[in-house]
Amino acid sequence: MGLKWIDSLDLALELLEAHPDVDPEQLHFPELYEWILALEAFDDDPKRCSEKILEAVQQCWIEEK
Repeated sequence: MGLKWIDSLDLALELLEAHPDVDPEQLHFPELYEWILALEAFDDDPKRCSEKILEAVQQCWIEEK
């Protein structure tokens, strides 16, 4: 079972592992969106994404970093 848009923390942890040197506070949403879609574990409809979802993932990433 893959990651869904609602899995903010898990997505953030995957991104942190994939991009350890990135400052998530400096990341723009279009790039964050593409990086999430590129995650091997991600398995959800790209059209279901929203700014609120990206904001939640980014916030989790900031907190975990």
